[in-house]
Amino acid sequence: MFSEKILAHFREPRNVGELPGATHIAEVTNPVCGDVLRLSVRVSGDTIAAASFKAQGCVPAIAAGSSTTEMLVGKSLAEARQITPEQIDEALGGLPPASRHAAELCCDAIAALKLSA
Repeated sequence: MFSEKILAHFREPRNVGELPGATHIAEVTNPVCGDVLRLSVRVSGDTIAAASFKAQGCVPAIAAGSSTTEMLVGKSLAEARQITPEQIDEALGGLPPASRHAAELCCDAIAALKLSA
């Protein structure tokens, strides 16, 4: 049902927990399924130097949070704002249609960070 990439991120999530020195923090919720994602980043200049997440939700939500943090680190603020649900879906090897909300939740969190130069 889930790709190996999804399962790998779920079993061993990357960048999970609180981020010391975070400059931007956002928490978003999917009211339909109840998933909650807290995304934190530390910005240095115009670059995301570090990212972390905490999630409460389904396997894809946790995997997408993990993958999103990997995608964010090293990106400029403009590049981070351009991350799409399709890119997160692709990075995870394809989300089942019923789980696409996980990638959208991550993009909602990125938008809620209000990253600006």
